[in-house]
Amino acid sequence: MVCVSFHLQLDRTEVIKSNLNPVFAKVFTLDYYFEEVQKLRFEAYDIHGTHSIGTRDDDFLGGMECTLGQIVAQKKMVKPLFLKYGKYAGKSTITVHAEEISGNNGYVELFFSAKKLDDKDLFSKSDPFLEIYRINDDESEQLVHRTEVIKNNLNPVWEPFKVSLISLCSCDEERKLKCLVWDYDSRGKHDFIGEFYTTFGEMQKVSEGNKVTWDCLNPKYKLKKRNYKNSGVVILNELKLHRVYSFLDYIMGGCQIHFTVAIDFTASNGDPRNSCSLHYINPYQPNEYLKALIAVGEICQDYDSDKRFSALGFGARIPPNYEVSHDFAINFNPEDDECVEIQGVVEAYQTCLPKIQLYGPTNVAPIISRLAKIAAGEEITKDASRYHILLILTDGVVTDMADTRLSCRPGQMCPCRGAQAGCGVLQPQGLCTKMPQQGLAQLHPKHPRITGQEIERT
Repeated sequence: MVCVSFHLQLDRTEVIKSNLNPVFAKVFTLDYYFEEVQKLRFEAYDIHGTHSIGTRDDDFLGGMECTLGQIVAQKKMVKPLFLKYGKYAGKSTITVHAEEISGNNGYVELFFSAKKLDDKDLFSKSDPFLEIYRINDDESEQLVHRTEVIKNNLNPVWEPFKVSLISLCSCDEERKLKCLVWDYDSRGKHDFIGEFYTTFGEMQKVSEGNKVTWDCLNPKYKLKKRNYKNSGVVILNELKLHRVYSFLDYIMGGCQIHFTVAIDFTASNGDPRNSCSLHYINPYQPNEYLKALIAVGEICQDYDSDKRFSALGFGARIPPNYEVSHDFAINFNPEDDECVEIQGVVEAYQTCLPKIQLYGPTNVAPIISRLAKIAAGEEITKDASRYHILLILTDGVVTDMADTRLSCRPGQMCPCRGAQAGCGVLQPQGLCTKMPQQGLAQLHPKHPRITGQEIERT
């Protein structure tokens, strides 16, 4: 028997030259699912060229396998590296740190420069770079960011960089930060220029026309030289704080979730009078459609103050003329398609089934267009305090995919989101294409606006 396993490369760190004990600044962001075993493999290479990792020109230094759950549980995990066939890679180890970033309140953009740094090179000027470390509660140091190297310059201006607040200071403005300035050496033996300590709270004193400066100090020089002042000055020229609002922020800010369900009444579901039909009303247990409806609806109703939900249908011939409709209220009230609580939706569904004729095709664009127009109308009135969720319950392939994509475009900047759920053995295809997210913008502290629409399959 031959077993073949595949690994998908998620990301790679930066290359650190001529160093047997590298500390990488690159941060990997992964989604953690408690209920799943998420296997990871880390591999270290000695790079000899600019080609991609894993080529014959690169030396494999060792690898390590574990699960994301193990890293999360230990927070700091140290494991030996293994060569091929399970052999130890000497005494080599790899250390992986884990930090939770969910619920953090944003990121910051920092713009540093320096002046009159000490010259550490004999025939040229220093090649400075800056490192920022966070001091943890146990006094250990965690590298947060390493800037690029500015060649042959005692007055470097580093590129602005972004870092999350959870990485920078664990969202604690008074947590101590240690900043080091080095003179780069291609052999890996960087020359120490100086250091200083600060906090994120102190950094925030920067304002227009008012920069924050620190003396870059070398402790050895300070002890030996009587008139020693500093080894240069490090300047924070600009700080931009970007708040990232969480779902809880929106809810506590007064945002209401309006839940809309669209049910597939096409003939492919089978005759509702037949026990094999997905729409068969079993007196002892709910059918597939009701299971999906109740599972999602019971969650959403906690965030809707009036507990009223829009219930729509598509793909059926409806009374009185029994013409095919792809957008009708299952309570047959076109002026008010809302039902009271999830139980009201269930009752409307059960009442609707005997009155309609299942037909087709599976067209969902009309309902998506309706929801997008409603959400767009709230944008115009500047009262986007409702977030619309559209749950599409269907048993198969969406037949109007081109029109569906077109109907999604007007709502991309509106506070709405769609999800498709499959019922029965045949899982739906077609809506698994994700629409581009536009981000969260122009938020109001009391009525935050959620923008961006995404259609996804669940």
